[in-house]
Amino acid sequence: VFDKTGTLTEGVFTVREIHPVQTGEEELLEIAAHAESYSNHPIARALLDAYGEAVEKDQVSHVKELPGYGVTAVYDGQKILVGNYHLLEKYEIPMDEVESTGTVIYIAVDKKYAGYIIISDALKKDARWTLRYLKEKCQGVLVMLTGDNERTARAIGAQAGVDDVIAGVLPDGKESVIRSLREQGKVAMVGDGINDAPALTRADIGIAIGAGTDIAIDAADVVLMKSRLSDVPAAVRLSRATLKNIHENLFWAFFYNVIGIPLAAGVW
Repeated sequence: VFDKTGTLTEGVFTVREIHPVQTGEEELLEIAAHAESYSNHPIARALLDAYGEAVEKDQVSHVKELPGYGVTAVYDGQKILVGNYHLLEKYEIPMDEVESTGTVIYIAVDKKYAGYIIISDALKKDARWTLRYLKEKCQGVLVMLTGDNERTARAIGAQAGVDDVIAGVLPDGKESVIRSLREQGKVAMVGDGINDAPALTRADIGIAIGAGTDIAIDAADVVLMKSRLSDVPAAVRLSRATLKNIHENLFWAFFYNVIGIPLAAGVW
């Protein structure tokens, strides 16, 4: 099982499209950037980079991050919501869900739908090779796990070459997904974020990206220090070579004792 953002993908988002409903594109981007100005999330960085100007943080207050949903804040006296479809749904703000191959960020101002911004995230260069190798050499199923909507997740999953996609999973739901998958067989989980830590612990083998958060690294059994996905197959090869060595050592130790102990006892 692979987490998507920051694991299969670079985790570096760029703003691709801006679709305002009530305002202009610049104003919608300004509102979203200010609301996200206190966040360290890659999506927040993408919005701030696209805005390209210094945000006026003294005009931003009551910032609240909702993991798996987005953020709420007050900017210039207005209540701002910036996040996924479920965030606006949670606050009962009517709008149509947008179908896109990118990640859709919805914005609401004072309980009114203001528009959406589409951002994109590229696959890591070694993602396809890694998944193809694992599919050829390991008898198992490759799964991508993400909080993105189904359409976006399917598009990325098709590019990467996974066998199955589990989308729309909130942070606290990843662990339960891994628990469910373990009923079907052994599960290895690869992730990098705070939200991945419970799932990494629940998996039979947790593999953390070295550039990930400290809590994810602490929760994992294996850490990829160079943050390369291609090190996942390397870990598999190393594990198999180690196990083969153990089996050979056990065989020769048993063989030696079967002959050596009777010989030392004077049987022959």
